Amino acid sequence: MTQDMTQRIVRYGELQPCKTAFIDAHTPGSDQKENFTIIGGGVSESPDQHVHIALPHGFNIGAAGQPPKCRNSLHSHRTAEVFFVLSGRWRFFWGRWGDAGEVVLEQGDIINIPTGMFRGFENIGTDYGMIMAVLGGDDAGGGVIWAPQVIEDAQDHGLVLGENGKLYDTKKGATLPEGVGPMPVLSEEELRDFPEPTAQQVVGGYVRRYWDMVALADKKPAKVIGEHGIIRDKPGFEIDLLTRSSATADMHSHDRPSVLMPVRGHWRVEWEGNSDFAAGHTVLAPGDTMSVPENLKHCAVPSMTGEASLYHVVATGDPAGLTWNGA
Repeated sequence: MTQDMTQRIVRYGELQPCKTAFIDAHTPGSDQKENFTIIGGGVSESPDQHVHIALPHGFNIGAAGQPPKCRNSLHSHRTAEVFFVLSGRWRFFWGRWGDAGEVVLEQGDIINIPTGMFRGFENIGTDYGMIMAVLGGDDAGGGVIWAPQVIEDAQDHGLVLGENGKLYDTKKGATLPEGVGPMPVLSEEELRDFPEPTAQQVVGGYVRRYWDMVALADKKPAKVIGEHGIIRDKPGFEIDLLTRSSATADMHSHDRPSVLMPVRGHWRVEWEGNSDFAAGHTVLAPGDTMSVPENLKHCAVPSMTGEASLYHVVATGDPAGLTWNGA
């Protein structure tokens, strides 16, 4: 029997949030954030996290939704973490105490945050905002490394992170299982290994503005992240930006699963049938996420007039490891 492609489409309005995904879920200032795992296992520390599409892609797709003045606490990943702003106005900051540098991003802007350094972000807009995330590797790097003060603050508000990477809510009577200790806090010696690049280094090398990328995508899709991309990196995946002027109705396929994520406008996606999937089409709106199976011929073009842009993600097979090069 042919498979139903609708199972590989996650609509923005059907996203299921988790409000207890991470250790700072009870900490004032961070206790209103919502985390979404759209594709892959994600990095949530909570068993309550809903996974929309569990199929391995070579990367993970997630999202964070936050009301104004809500922040995500300082943490680090072992693999790539790329964000683009879907809605709202966001401040990204980094360093041991979050004061090494910062940048403000708006709709469509993208940041490839270097691995191995502490980073956080907050919604500084006037309405609920959403940022979409691409994380390197199928296991998303094996979890999150928190700045020591985040773990200490969380304990004051009833959440304890076990050394097994799972959260325990003491306010609900939970305790660490026998034989499981608390997650150890990084020592001062270990903390010295976490770089604190300047704003010039991060913004100059790892941030790209939406309208600049739109200008570069006037004839063909702009390679935003990749070995030969606007951001030159090999984090285990490539990201392109398509616009109305660079989209084509020519059918094509990839030897790995790919993901379509509209930023602006409505996009009509068509696909040819094969032994696994019946031919069909759908329309994607901003915030929707579609996983296209490997070797399935498809195309995506704007379906309405007006501004239209879409991020396209495909795995490359490169190691999903460190991207910070000290440049």
